[in-house]
Amino acid sequence: MPTDRNLSLPWLLLALAALPGQGRAQARLSLDRIFSDHMVWQRTRPIAVTGTSRPGLDVHVRFGRHRLQVTTGPDARWRAVLPPLKASPEPQDLLVSAGGDSLRLRDVLVGDVWVCLGQSNMEWPMAKEAHFTAELSHAHQPLIRLYNPSYAGKNVFGTAFSDSIVRRLTPGRFLEGGWERADSNSIRTMSAVGWYFARTVAASEDVPIGLLNLSVGGAPLEAMMGLDAMASDARFSRKLQGDWLSNESLPVWVRERGRQNVGGVRGVPTDAMGPAHAFKPGYIHEASIRPMQALPVRGLLCYQGESNAQEPERVEEYPALFARMVEGLRKDWNDPTLPMYFVQLSSIDTLRYKGRYWPEFRDGQRRIMDILPHSGMAVCSDHGFPHDVHPTEKRAVGQRLARWALHDTYGRRVTPSGPLPLRASYRGGQVVLRFRHARGGLHTVDGLALCGFSLDGRNPVGSRIRKGRVWIEAPSRPDHIYFGWKPFSDANLVNREGLPASTFRIEVR
Repeated sequence: MPTDRNLSLPWLLLALAALPGQGRAQARLSLDRIFSDHMVWQRTRPIAVTGTSRPGLDVHVRFGRHRLQVTTGPDARWRAVLPPLKASPEPQDLLVSAGGDSLRLRDVLVGDVWVCLGQSNMEWPMAKEAHFTAELSHAHQPLIRLYNPSYAGKNVFGTAFSDSIVRRLTPGRFLEGGWERADSNSIRTMSAVGWYFARTVAASEDVPIGLLNLSVGGAPLEAMMGLDAMASDARFSRKLQGDWLSNESLPVWVRERGRQNVGGVRGVPTDAMGPAHAFKPGYIHEASIRPMQALPVRGLLCYQGESNAQEPERVEEYPALFARMVEGLRKDWNDPTLPMYFVQLSSIDTLRYKGRYWPEFRDGQRRIMDILPHSGMAVCSDHGFPHDVHPTEKRAVGQRLARWALHDTYGRRVTPSGPLPLRASYRGGQVVLRFRHARGGLHTVDGLALCGFSLDGRNPVGSRIRKGRVWIEAPSRPDHIYFGWKPFSDANLVNREGLPASTFRIEVR
């Protein structure tokens, strides 16, 4: 972010005064690094503008009609809190002055900010998305702004980190980047899921949408959680014991990748839990998420799970672990109702990938909605690739996440989800299944006979749709009904909106 005196000075240099170290008493006027040109501020929430200057100096802050004056403290820090602001599509400048220095934050919008969390399927860039070429004609979106930083170690697999990467393995240097306007160039590296979400919501609500993309390819859920969230829960505190590279309470694949990158590498910052790495428990939370929590946000989006879905112990614990993560993030942001909309894993076969536990994992994700208020799940099992963990169809995924936001957050009359099982009852030789989100009836996506149901999770069973319910022949009452219980699902049940039913296992009563 440039100063008025020298328009060529990068904003990052101005932020150096905000970093710890000697000489702070002589700090020049600066804004903290979370502030940059083209950003979006969250509407209806107070905005704390923060930075550094010389101790005792008065700092004047102006944004629109608001004028504030604060005094820099003995630690060279200052903080000016703007009152809640209404959404505004008109770009505005923030002016800050102190003594003989002045700063200008340019092109700020006020709207809704959404945080994108997850691993490679959330990170998956628009340039590799199935509809990218067609989407380029819609890339100029004045209401959408993107914060899409690069992180230390991105796309480095199967080899040791270089010295240049190692030097960035600190919270202050882990991310590099700033806010950008949405155009045909900036969207190329943006999360495709996030982009389609933003496009759908902005078109419906006509308010600016800011996306904070903090996803990291391959990252386990534990890396996105605060250490306190795990340490205070007896079920998960063992994940913090000893060197994370050899901690058997963490996913095997994650530890293998960590050893490839930083095992035995000299100069890597290390503590009692082992060397720094994006996959280390708590690391993404500390290096990426925590710095952003000084700014209010509208909600959270998450597409994660592949790294936690390869061992039965990790699959079993995932629903409670995910809920714990979200509870911690809500506490961090001081918002107990902060929405979390997440993506259920898609479909994949087991020939070239360890997808054997994906049915159980998808069902566990479905049950998260029962234990975590203010949450919603987008089903995308109909868009999986048999032998690739990265389906390129992300438009449907982003749009399905947007349905949850439009329904629950913005109060629009849209159907948020495909059919979700409500109850299964046994009636004289038949199991009758009732569903939520089935207004207007149930259908098959291909117009063929209904399929995907089982009494044991292995063998298909005949089923039919009648009067908005599913009926299954069963000579005696089974313990459970299974649906979509294959790693690569061929289940075809949808609702009137064409949204697919979730994988599920439900007890028969």
